[in-house]
Amino acid sequence: MKDKHILITGGASGIGLAMVRKFAESGSIVYFIDNNIPEGERLMHEEMERGHQVNFWHADVTDFDAVSHHVKRHIGKLDVLINNAGVSHIGKVENTSMEDFERLFQINVKGMFVCTKAALPKLLEDGGGSILNLCSVAATMGIPDRFAYSMTKGAALSMTLSIARDYVDKGIRCNCLSPGRVHTPFVDDFLEKNYPGQEKEMFDKLAATQPIGRMASPEEIAELAYFISSDAGGFVTGANYNIDGGFLNLKM
Repeated sequence: MKDKHILITGGASGIGLAMVRKFAESGSIVYFIDNNIPEGERLMHEEMERGHQVNFWHADVTDFDAVSHHVKRHIGKLDVLINNAGVSHIGKVENTSMEDFERLFQINVKGMFVCTKAALPKLLEDGGGSILNLCSVAATMGIPDRFAYSMTKGAALSMTLSIARDYVDKGIRCNCLSPGRVHTPFVDDFLEKNYPGQEKEMFDKLAATQPIGRMASPEEIAELAYFISSDAGGFVTGANYNIDGGFLNLKM
């Protein structure tokens, strides 16, 4: 992936941060979008100090004009788009507010559409490339109290298959990753907020829901993202990769 141009959304923390570092360490020219200015700038400067080519853009992934402006102005060519930006939500239909439903739809669904639409002309212009969407095991199984989140991940899976079909003859591959539980700052914040004083107990309980006995690290997700996006994954398109410690297929 040396000298390949990579665009990653939601790159300032969690899985996105791990992917920024993975591609940067491999010699790629990385651009990442996030709405967290302090964390985005911190990551960019850290990677630049390591001699890596990393560029941070502050933008709202639901704003087509802003994202398109950055792509047109700052990217000469594009090889890979990774739609990673997303938010989660806990709740059933009855306790999901209209505001929360709309917020998740805007970021997780519209944001993926907006960034793909903004990046697609560059991918086509450069003769093809790879689009990778972050999905979830929630797209293909029922998980308690994840109504709105699961809805958006079902949409992400459907968009992946549609894009893969529509652009397979244009040299553009489109795939998605469906992680199980991943130990990101979101998990720590959730436990601190909802289970004060019981964080370790609840963390161990959540980790044990994966048959493999633990949560994934963001770096493990980044490794698979790297393979699928690279030339080594060149025969892969229209695929949904479960990376879930056996959560879907090995449930006890």
